[in-house]
Amino acid sequence: MGLRNKIDLIVGKALIVIMAIMVINVLWQVFSRYILGSPSSFTDELARYLMIWLGVLGAAYVSGKNGHVAIDLIPSKLSGQGQKRLKRIVGTMIILFSLAAFVIGGSRLVYITFVLEQYSPALQLPLAVVYLILPISGILIIYYKLLDLKKL
Repeated sequence: MGLRNKIDLIVGKALIVIMAIMVINVLWQVFSRYILGSPSSFTDELARYLMIWLGVLGAAYVSGKNGHVAIDLIPSKLSGQGQKRLKRIVGTMIILFSLAAFVIGGSRLVYITFVLEQYSPALQLPLAVVYLILPISGILIIYYKLLDLKKL
């Protein structure tokens, strides 16, 4: 099993765990609100942060599987060599965007929230932990796209 497959397996299992925790959390929120009559104070915030992690990490996972939505109008009209060239251009643009927005921008956001010691209101969780998924996902996307470019 190659490194890419191991990373896919780890990320896939992490997504399953995050989703399971989110389902249990939301079920508890509904139960405590409508059955117990006293809504839990932390469940809304936890669901929000889990959704952030699920969405951003899921985007990296889908990027690695090349399962993202794509309009193939232009590639379908190109020759084999033109399609390869276009894939290289698109892959390079994705790498540059992921580096700038996710890795550099996300790392700066993590650093700033860590230095300012910002915590979430209900969970008292450092917001740097919540935002840490941005550079992690950016690194994953870059890794996947570099492997894809290497195969071309």
